[in-house]
Amino acid sequence: MTTNSTRRARPRRTWAVTGALALGTGLVLVAPPGSGSAAARPVNGIVCETSDSNTFSLDATSGYISTPDGNSIYSWGYALTGGVFQLPGPTLCVASGSTVTVVLHNKLPEPVSIVFPGQSDVTANGAPATAQLDGGGSLTSLVQPAAATSGVVTYSFTAGSPGTYLYESGTDVSKQREMGLYGGLIVRPAGAPGRANSDAGSTFDPNREFLFVLSEIDPALHTAVERKRAFDYTKIKPRYFLINGRSMPDTLAPNFAAWLPSQPYGSLIHIEPYQTGDQPALVRYLNAGAVNYPFHPHGNNQVVITRDGAPAVDTNGADSSYEKFLIDVGPGQSVDTLDRWQLEYDSADDPIPSDIQLPQLQDQIVGPGTETWFSENPYLGGTPGELPPGIVQNSECGEYYHVAHSHALDQATNYGASFGGMMTLIRIDPRGGCAAS
Repeated sequence: MTTNSTRRARPRRTWAVTGALALGTGLVLVAPPGSGSAAARPVNGIVCETSDSNTFSLDATSGYISTPDGNSIYSWGYALTGGVFQLPGPTLCVASGSTVTVVLHNKLPEPVSIVFPGQSDVTANGAPATAQLDGGGSLTSLVQPAAATSGVVTYSFTAGSPGTYLYESGTDVSKQREMGLYGGLIVRPAGAPGRANSDAGSTFDPNREFLFVLSEIDPALHTAVERKRAFDYTKIKPRYFLINGRSMPDTLAPNFAAWLPSQPYGSLIHIEPYQTGDQPALVRYLNAGAVNYPFHPHGNNQVVITRDGAPAVDTNGADSSYEKFLIDVGPGQSVDTLDRWQLEYDSADDPIPSDIQLPQLQDQIVGPGTETWFSENPYLGGTPGELPPGIVQNSECGEYYHVAHSHALDQATNYGASFGGMMTLIRIDPRGGCAAS
């Protein structure tokens, strides 16, 4: 078996005029030392695990994740066999119609399994994957599990319709999914990997593909599992809300950030202004939690093209994709969207309309210290304006930032502290990126 980590690669960047969001945290957009080559360790964007034989070997294991407020939380997760614990599990990328095999090695102290919602005719050790009952007829697992500590089970299925899917534990789901046993499965159209689904209108820029695995954590449950204590599930109360296993501001850190060894995937969207002939970015949303996540990208609508592997077409097969300013993703569901940043003003040929008011400097200042991320020039890549003495300018090349976050505002917190949780940024650079500025 050959397994490869591939980046769908470092996205090009895009920017336009509306408000800029300042950052109060350092934003590192280079791979950390020791993280390997850029091809193997993408700075941002989706990281696909691929296999020449479409065979993957995963360990169910345990470890710790960190949160921006300094907490360390015991968690479970799927990891590549022989690798290290991670949250979420590796993103498995396959082609529609291919035979996929996943071998699960269980290192946890109780039975664990994997279910693949949206995939048909799944087998476990060669037999149909079926619900498991105890001697009294009570359900113990949705599919055949791997026994505690050292069990192994092999699942197989034919990859279905192109789209974004969840894989997760089918055993004691309320507990094991919350503990972190989940990951993303990407099914690409056979022969057309540059499309999100079978429709030509779903073509996207392969350098600008993003996956947001949304989830939540109640640290009290995790502590109970770590200490082998009972937990009252009627009292579960999430305190942390995650994108790709991280909470804001850690969501902005690059993939494979050295200071987040168990949380390898960032979620910064990094694009450039769209022009005729460009392909849009693709943003995939996947809900690994137990409640709805109403996710809102500021400053721009996104076009919904696929839900749960079903393309947005009408009964006649015609395109029925639609724009949304809020992407509502239910438990276990997925939504694929195209993102084009089309509004851009140029100081010479297309000046900003007089009714657009730029923010005042005092509204752009962030901490720590007296800093701003706005260049003081209203145009992408424009020459920075002068700042009063003592104010630090952090803009790299006149880029802009827009926030993207859950509209359920309690989900945009870290243990109740606002401006955290299920939140990230959309960064829009001048055409050609910072190097061209």
